[in-house]
Amino acid sequence: MQFVCDIERSLSGQPWRWRGRGADARAGDFRPDDLLTQLMLARGCPREALDAHLSPSITGFLPDPAIFKDMTRAAERIADAVERQEKLVVFGDYDVDGATSAALLIRFLGQLGLSASAYIPDRLMEGYGPSGEALVRLGAEGADLVVTVDCGAMAYDALAEAKAAGVEVIVVDHHKCAAELPAALALVNPNRLDECDEAASHGHLAAVGVAFLLAVEIRRILSQRGFFANRAKPPLLDLLDLVALGTVADVAQLKGLNRAFVAQGLKVMAARRNTGLNALIDASRLNRAPICSDLGFALGPRINAGGRVGKSDLGVRLLTTEDPDEAREIAHTLDLLNEERRAIESAVQEGAEAQLHGQHNRSVALLSGEGWHPGVIGIVAGRIKEKTGKPAIVIAIDDKGVGKGSGRSVSGVDLGAAIIAAREHGLLVAGGGHAMAAGLTVDADKVEALAEFLDDRLAAAVARAGDERAMLIDALLSPRGLNPEFVGAVERGGPYGMGWPAPRVVAGPVRIVKCDVVGNGHVRAIVSGDDGGRFKAMAFRAADSVLGQTLLHGGPGTKYWLAGRAKIDDWGARPAAELHLEDAAIAA
Repeated sequence: MQFVCDIERSLSGQPWRWRGRGADARAGDFRPDDLLTQLMLARGCPREALDAHLSPSITGFLPDPAIFKDMTRAAERIADAVERQEKLVVFGDYDVDGATSAALLIRFLGQLGLSASAYIPDRLMEGYGPSGEALVRLGAEGADLVVTVDCGAMAYDALAEAKAAGVEVIVVDHHKCAAELPAALALVNPNRLDECDEAASHGHLAAVGVAFLLAVEIRRILSQRGFFANRAKPPLLDLLDLVALGTVADVAQLKGLNRAFVAQGLKVMAARRNTGLNALIDASRLNRAPICSDLGFALGPRINAGGRVGKSDLGVRLLTTEDPDEAREIAHTLDLLNEERRAIESAVQEGAEAQLHGQHNRSVALLSGEGWHPGVIGIVAGRIKEKTGKPAIVIAIDDKGVGKGSGRSVSGVDLGAAIIAAREHGLLVAGGGHAMAAGLTVDADKVEALAEFLDDRLAAAVARAGDERAMLIDALLSPRGLNPEFVGAVERGGPYGMGWPAPRVVAGPVRIVKCDVVGNGHVRAIVSGDDGGRFKAMAFRAADSVLGQTLLHGGPGTKYWLAGRAKIDDWGARPAAELHLEDAAIAA
């Protein structure tokens, strides 16, 4: 195996290897399009599909929604509700995927003349997913039909109670299913075990993507019934801004249809037609059209903050309002809640890392604490996973001895399936998820048994993932090669995200001209190379890491290879390229 720059062990302890064949952009005959083609191929794009993936369109990737189990049944029932003007309630999860899924259906149904309402459970009081009590109450209050989005695939007891009470429920979800399905009128989920191969190939869709396909099928059925004889069909593509936001924020893989959803959704978002999203963009202090990373790091966290530390329905209310004043007020509230969330998250992160030191031999980092806020455990689990390179689960235990947990996994380790297995073994009150993320409810006295179960079940997969762990590099640059033209060339291969990783480059060799700590523990370095190239490198939250300490206190004259993501810094008078550091190595 060829190592990039002969680096077999970097400052992070990883080898550097080429993703695909790799490219050396230092050569004088380097052409951006050569690298762009290579970037696409290295991400699994077939050579014959390069054009389709470079300019992903909805028509090029959209499947026939009818291939999914229960899709037509669900669409026909909702079409009936539209024609009969029934009372329909959308029951959503409290995260971004749930909020965007609910908002998409509510906006779409509103365009059809049906005023649907939303019900978002309170994270602290009601927990994840539909409860029998809530569904029965909605029926008693007059709901003719309840559609759950981003939840319900494992809600056996709740849906059984609803059925017994005569409440019709349709489930629209994407989380892993067991062989036995709950008692729903229809359950639309590409991750059903009985799906055909073509439908199952869309298992990477977020719930909002599944909801969009449902809207396509509803419109088709209503068209066949002559519903649009005297009225215009709703423009479904106008809803893609919601699909893009939910897809990226839920860390869904950006391959196939999801690439088209996000690429086209960003164009819709740039037009700023959604009143609530428009206000959220302003509250996020974005002075340009949002890019893919903004959805995950600026817009998504603010909507999530409502469900994590505020009122759970704020996200849906924001995304469905047409009142600019109401939108600005909600967006401002979410911005303040996001600041509160950061402070709470920092406290839980500190407690979790303190426990982590005693778990070096565990295959899964399982951390729990009394009084931890359940609204931030998923974020902390993600940070622990990045720190350890292993799956991580963080559990918040309440004063009744019940723990709410959230987990994040690494490539090659199916955490969702392990959590479902733990539930079937009687270790969990509830639990489910997908390969890369999962949620659970556990009694405090079973936390240790859960840790042992997960270690036994996942040890081999985690070991394989660790053996295969390496810093994958796409291109090697001279210091002068890190420039805006290069960044622009590789950005053409986007949108980048889970399953379609942003290009990682190595630049160097360089010497450090200046290095200091800025902000919340970020390390900033100004570096230069022998070719006269000079650029800024940022290592976020790295001040206490080996990487940060080495850069801050390395010997004078030491040369480094720097690995990270090339970005545009547009704060100055002229845009400049900078490197967001992930790793470094001493240059021989």
